[in-house]
Amino acid sequence: MNAVTETAAAEPVSGVEIFLPLAKLKKSPRNARKVPHGEAAIEALAASIQHKGLIQNLVVEPETEEDGTPTGYYLVTAGEGRRLAMLLRAKRKQIKKSEPVRCWLDTANDPAEVSLDENVTRTPMHPADQFERFAELSRDKGWGAQEIGARFGVSAGVVKQRLRLGAVSPKLLQVYREDGLTLDQLMAFAITEDHSRQEQVFEGLHHNREPWIIRRDMTASNVPATDRRAVFVGADAYVEAGGNIIRDLFSEDRGGFFEDAGLLDMLAVEKLREIAGEVEAEGWNWTEAHIDYPHAHGMRRFYPQSVPLSDEDEARLETLSTEHDELAEGYSSYDEMPEDVAAKLEAVSDEIDAISAKRQAYDANVIAHGGAFVVLHHDGSVRIERGFLRVEDEALADPQPEPEADAVATDPQAGEDEQTEDGDEDVREIEDEDEEPGKPISDSLTRDLSAYRTLALRVALGERPDMALIVLTHTLTAQLFYSYAEAGCLEVRPTVTPLGSHANGIEDTPLAARASEAREAWAERMPRDVADLWSFIVALDDEKRLALLAHCASRTVNALRLPWDRKPRTLQTADRLAGALALDVTKDWTPTVDSYLGRVTKAHIVEAVAEGVSEDAARRIADMKKPDMAQASLRRCRRVAAWGRGCESGPGLPLSRHRAGPAERDELPARRLSCAACSVSLLAATISPAGCAAFAVESRSTISPTSLSSRTIMFCTVAPPS
Repeated sequence: MNAVTETAAAEPVSGVEIFLPLAKLKKSPRNARKVPHGEAAIEALAASIQHKGLIQNLVVEPETEEDGTPTGYYLVTAGEGRRLAMLLRAKRKQIKKSEPVRCWLDTANDPAEVSLDENVTRTPMHPADQFERFAELSRDKGWGAQEIGARFGVSAGVVKQRLRLGAVSPKLLQVYREDGLTLDQLMAFAITEDHSRQEQVFEGLHHNREPWIIRRDMTASNVPATDRRAVFVGADAYVEAGGNIIRDLFSEDRGGFFEDAGLLDMLAVEKLREIAGEVEAEGWNWTEAHIDYPHAHGMRRFYPQSVPLSDEDEARLETLSTEHDELAEGYSSYDEMPEDVAAKLEAVSDEIDAISAKRQAYDANVIAHGGAFVVLHHDGSVRIERGFLRVEDEALADPQPEPEADAVATDPQAGEDEQTEDGDEDVREIEDEDEEPGKPISDSLTRDLSAYRTLALRVALGERPDMALIVLTHTLTAQLFYSYAEAGCLEVRPTVTPLGSHANGIEDTPLAARASEAREAWAERMPRDVADLWSFIVALDDEKRLALLAHCASRTVNALRLPWDRKPRTLQTADRLAGALALDVTKDWTPTVDSYLGRVTKAHIVEAVAEGVSEDAARRIADMKKPDMAQASLRRCRRVAAWGRGCESGPGLPLSRHRAGPAERDELPARRLSCAACSVSLLAATISPAGCAAFAVESRSTISPTSLSSRTIMFCTVAPPS
């Protein structure tokens, strides 16, 4: 059939193809589609027409007046989206409004039926076919994401996603076509282009095929970009060394996953060794580089001592301080300053810090014989720990004064078993009248006199609480900070139990870093010689002295619950201490599959989900395998669960539990508090202070701390106050 170009004088016949000026086309009032096309759809059509022309013609009918007179315009029965796309191209000056448009003239059929037919009688392309065709365009024509996106009117990001899906194993794409996988599941497999790995994970899946489980299994042997090693090495250095980064285009991957853990470890250690070399250049005898801090090194540590600045440095520091204040005057932050002022102020601040650092220095003898560890902090920053001495170097770095030659060595244990028998009072040693003058008094007399002096000291100290605070602080500090010295006169022995063997990785957590920083802050202030410790403690004001005592006492806390160590009263006291401190472990500890959920029984997880979420949610996870159940329960309970050591009520001891409905749980405040409800510290509690009041009052009087169970999860989801 021949095409006809419409003119004003021509009277078209139905069933012919004609070319009409774009300006002569109008939207038909009988178009079945009442919801307009979206902007993205029009953009895609415009891009398609620009690169490939009008693949499908429009269907039109003449517009007439009420009396049947033609107006010279045509109504678009089918193809309104294409008409809008061409108008968009005209608006962008890509074509003129006089551009001829290929149309099919139809006056024989009902326009409303034609419009409906076009939108209903169609079979959309299966997404898998679309993904594969996009991949073919990239592979066969060499088009990148930008070029393909321009030709189809979609963003480059969308094209990348489709290309990644098109690169999924053909076996899995076929399963997707047959409805054996959902699109979300297919996207989870697309996190890597390794077909063998995709198929291996697919074959290992069971009835639970949630996308997060697939992603977890796909990246099980990879290192997330948030890992401290990845942060330290950096993506660029890792890729330059030949490593590959897997990126998830369909969810927030936070930088992807580093595929080669061995290469990442090697690069991290090499970079740490370079920094260790710079530290050794400071004069240290040795340095060691480790990813993890070697907590079991067993070495004694020395800290820098305060040293006075030179007159030159003092003068320079005063000048810089004045300059700093002048530059910063009138500004509250760097953002408000002109760039040149901000740069100058930053330089001045750096120089002030450099001079101030000279106030602390290590003893030259310690540097000459000691060393440092260079390790990775939990956040990927470098952690440099200086001042360690190996056992064989201690005497060289810190020589002790030799005992006087004429001093009489005495055994503190000697004479303890020398008891006089009843009625044998004459056996006491008595100095002979003819002994030489100046001879030292006997050991037994020394012992007797010192016993009386000790008794007098006890009585006197008991009447002076202020002095008791000083001597207790001195005794604890001497033993905790000076490993070689017995400098205290109180028989108080602090014991610090290492926790690393009880909880894997605990010593490299942010909480452990806080504890270490607190200890180092005090250690750096301590005098080098333990003989000067008494004067140091006496010189502290009451607030600082109490702070030092609190620090020393805190290091000896032991609330470990060990199956072979039965100490209910000790644990009861620890629970009361936690309640008195309003302990909130959730600030520094969050339950994970590895740290908690994967280590309790399936029955406890189901019970926890039933109580904290709903019975229906518990039923949905009841048949899962243990790892899948732990992951699913973590996601479901994260917002409402108070994970932690729970309470098991014994016979006749009812446990009041406040439950909140779904709407109430959604409104729970974000603030996390510690619940003193049952005289124990919950490891986490998302509750409101007012809402928990009644629960706390009732439970505190009915629950015995001895009923604690490490196997139970307790939910404390209390509705917020009105």
